[in-house]
Amino acid sequence: MHNEIMKSNFKRPFAQYVKKAHKPLQLAIEDEVEVVCETPEIGEAKVGDLTGIRVHKFRFARQEYLIAYRAPEKGTPLEFLIIDFYQVGVHENFYVELKQYLRQEKGQGSAK
Repeated sequence: MHNEIMKSNFKRPFAQYVKKAHKPLQLAIEDEVEVVCETPEIGEAKVGDLTGIRVHKFRFARQEYLIAYRAPEKGTPLEFLIIDFYQVGVHENFYVELKQYLRQEKGQGSAK
């Protein structure tokens, strides 16, 4: 059951990775996005440079993948319940690339 209230917002690195992935992996990612939308607290909360980001891990074809996202804070009005999905991929360079993207986004003064 997809949670109709929680909306997904796919940031560029996430969308690009999914677009380049093979169809079976795309479907697996889609399923995991649904899991995150239904239970946003499922991912591990990060600290330090990544405070506010959660990372959900899943396995596909004997490979571990990570999904980085930011869920809305408790008490957020219903119309603003949006999960920002920042990145998906294997562990190698995952956190380095995520930090780079977040710094770029902050530097651009993004409203999201």
